[in-house]
Amino acid sequence: MKVANLFRIKNNLERMPLTKSMNSSDIKILKAIDLFAGIGGIRRGFQKVFQDKIKFVFSSEIDKNAQKTYQLNYNEIPHGDITAIDEADIPSHDIILAGFPCQAFSVAGYRKGFEDTRGTLFFDVARIAKYHKPKIIFLENVKGFVGHDKGRTFEVVKRTLEDIGYTLYYEVLNTKDFNIPQNRERIYIVAFLDNVENFTFPKPLEPIITISDLLDKKVDEKFYYNNKPLYEKIKDDIKSSDTLYQWRRHYVRENKNNVCPTLTANMGTGGHNVPILKDKKGIRKLTPNECIKFQGFDESFKFPKDLALSHQYKQAGNSVTVTVIEEIAKCIKNVL
Repeated sequence: MKVANLFRIKNNLERMPLTKSMNSSDIKILKAIDLFAGIGGIRRGFQKVFQDKIKFVFSSEIDKNAQKTYQLNYNEIPHGDITAIDEADIPSHDIILAGFPCQAFSVAGYRKGFEDTRGTLFFDVARIAKYHKPKIIFLENVKGFVGHDKGRTFEVVKRTLEDIGYTLYYEVLNTKDFNIPQNRERIYIVAFLDNVENFTFPKPLEPIITISDLLDKKVDEKFYYNNKPLYEKIKDDIKSSDTLYQWRRHYVRENKNNVCPTLTANMGTGGHNVPILKDKKGIRKLTPNECIKFQGFDESFKFPKDLALSHQYKQAGNSVTVTVIEEIAKCIKNVL
């Protein structure tokens, strides 16, 4: 998208009317909306912390398969394309949760940023925030978002939110520092409408959970490479049962930090990027259920039974790490 178009969107935001925000004393139960909801990882983290003090009044997710998983776990079918939904049709709310699409800013992609239509979806968050003026906006994206286009992309986002009255806090956190053994760096942005001076992001937790703690006890034979063509290519390189590996199309990469490599959305495409391990039965890839556990989901989370494995892997890789969200939500709760 050209710069002229980018600022045309921003100018449209500036012409939108402001609405009155709620005072802290008015809020007993926080109303929340879940945008670019995926399988509800951000929602799940906030629900664990706020419990009955948070009520979700709206959700949006364009992927039909993710909608099915969301419905199964939250008994709610998300609305579709947020760009086609008028902000006035969204219920009033106190919190916006939005893990807006990250491919436009990812090192793994082409890093086109706002030139990519997915990159402009941030402005849908902004137009909704300008209309409803929620007390809190919570955003998540890839680490590369911070430095994209020499920091200019992030500066546009920061300035846009500040122009409509928000104070921003942001930090890059790694999943492996929050008691889930996965190397996953993401930027988290918390924006407050009211003046909040004592908000801080969570400090790393003492690691307790190991890779072996998150592995399934029983694994279907279909996840094993034994007696399959790929086995001959990888058998000599996968030696240790104490760590995870990745098949990178032409070679095996060992993770020497005793954590899971970053789970990605393309894990279900031809086996590429799915972490691999060695156990007593042979060499296999992680199951989708294991991938979900490496994202901090508990055993209550379920995939639809008829959902293809490729979609399960994609949804796990696209998700956030619930335990990191929980820790940030605790910090938000402390300052409310």
